[in-house]
Amino acid sequence: MRWFGLLALVAVLAAPMAAQEKWRLIWHDEFDGPAGAPPDPALWVAESAARGWGNHELEQYTKPPENAMLDGDGHLVILALAKPGGVYTSARLKTQDRFSVTYGKIEARMQIPYGQGMWPAFWMMGADYADKGWPACGEIDIMENIGKEPFTVHGTVHGPGYSGTGGIGGTATLGTGRRLSDDFHIYAVIWEEDSIQFLLDGEPYFHVTPSRLPAGAHWVYNHPFFLLMNLAVGGDWPGPPDATTEFPQRLTVDYVRVYADAEHLLRRQQFGPAKP
Repeated sequence: MRWFGLLALVAVLAAPMAAQEKWRLIWHDEFDGPAGAPPDPALWVAESAARGWGNHELEQYTKPPENAMLDGDGHLVILALAKPGGVYTSARLKTQDRFSVTYGKIEARMQIPYGQGMWPAFWMMGADYADKGWPACGEIDIMENIGKEPFTVHGTVHGPGYSGTGGIGGTATLGTGRRLSDDFHIYAVIWEEDSIQFLLDGEPYFHVTPSRLPAGAHWVYNHPFFLLMNLAVGGDWPGPPDATTEFPQRLTVDYVRVYADAEHLLRRQQFGPAKP
């Protein structure tokens, strides 16, 4: 009986170790560096453009470090600022032409802002965006939140025939009575062939597969995607800021990490990339 108990204990302890060994870190940014430094340009491209972005957003995205900088304590801070004349500025960063990935566990530890009109997002876009356009390239929204829903995170996919307000997604709501903005949380997806699972702090809350798509719609998520994160102001979904909205607003990012399935990596090392 003692041997049986020992074997059971070993099995219990081995389970979480096996889960950890499933994933191998292949890309990450811990945002270490001096206060005021811009995000690493070898990893991130900062977009700069006037407002709109197809959603009637109000912000203008700028080049770092005005609206995106390291805080010196291991965080990236994306700032939304209110300027004279009703102008808002913010930042949108992407890994396009720097890094893309097909499948894996993609996560970020973030503290999102709170306020009417705020729209933070951590998401992915198909790397063939330049050739196919949106939504044919596919979009995976790992985390979206709007200020008027302080307890709720949205995870959504957009593709041809199910984009915009027709995107397919689910939500997770904190049950503690605390707003998402009150602390850091880990927003993640586990993305495999024909499967995308959304997680909040390690707990799955929505799973999408080809069977969930509208009849005749195509699954466009079995190819490389790049990463994005931004803090939008206003837009069709959150609505504009109002008298209760305080500025500056901050999206604070502790890290972004991408893991590959260790077994799949081993197979690629042994046999090379799969042939099309």
